[in-house]
Amino acid sequence: MAENVNRETDAARESGAQARAMDEAIAASEAAIAATRIWLERAVIGLNLCPFAKGVHAKNQIRTVVSDARSEQALLADLTRELQYLAAANADEIDTTLLIHPYVLDNFLDYNDFLDVADQAVEDLGLGGELQVASFHPRYQFAGTACDDISNYSNRSPYPMLHLLREASVERAVAAFPDAGGIFDKNIATLQSLGHDGWQRLDIPGARRGG
Repeated sequence: MAENVNRETDAARESGAQARAMDEAIAASEAAIAATRIWLERAVIGLNLCPFAKGVHAKNQIRTVVSDARSEQALLADLTRELQYLAAANADEIDTTLLIHPYVLDNFLDYNDFLDVADQAVEDLGLGGELQVASFHPRYQFAGTACDDISNYSNRSPYPMLHLLREASVERAVAAFPDAGGIFDKNIATLQSLGHDGWQRLDIPGARRGG
């Protein structure tokens, strides 16, 4: 009798621990999505770092997914699934996908190396010319810049993420924008004017300063 009670107690304790872990995972995912949305609205759209983002955001055409991957292999599996999902989706409903991965590739150099893997995944799926992967990371660093150079903040997001884009949408946006080639230089000028203090005043949850 006592043994049965102990087993039931252990089972209840294990069940409770699993429920708490699930609740924590859900809360972490919701926090990542919320921080990313604030970054999108205050930095990407608010500072006009990407003139094309406002339209798809207003139309609710951005799919935001949080990966639970703890390894590059698991992340590749999630990326593959999301590439296939986006390719099959109606573009009027889902134009682009943000795949946030808080638990893997926190190191920017490792993340940068993984971008080659991501590009190869697009090709392996036969989606070259249809989809592409853009990069955002809390420690993003352009070649030839210091880690805390303000120019890096054009691609700094609260969490590491892979941005899945439709080639056709990019081409239409570029064609509609009078000076698409000048976006990068304009962003640098905007960020230099803003400065680090101005960036901090955006108060983006989870966003980190520097390397």
